[in-house]
Amino acid sequence: MIEADRKNFDQEVLEAEGTVIVDFFGDGCVPCAALRPHIDAFSEKYGDKLKFVALNTTKARRAAIAQGIMGLPVIGVYQGGKRVEELVKDAATVEAVEAMIKKYYEQA
Repeated sequence: MIEADRKNFDQEVLEAEGTVIVDFFGDGCVPCAALRPHIDAFSEKYGDKLKFVALNTTKARRAAIAQGIMGLPVIGVYQGGKRVEELVKDAATVEAVEAMIKKYYEQA
């Protein structure tokens, strides 16, 4: 899992080749903290074909706003510099996130 910040987000996500899974999280976000160990595990499991990046929106507020991130948690899928799918807030369950990741893993 790559820890992105406002300086390298474009390079790590928007300019990256292939499919990138982005975990948008924030300081004090309880659902984000609960989801994080699972995202780390998915990164280990599916990281051979997909790139995993985490962005702390508390520390990179402008990068998050530029991506239209208004609530947390958000798990986004990027291809060719565009967000093609996402799970937001209550929809970002462990099961839903893994199902979304698997879909792109099988296509990779």
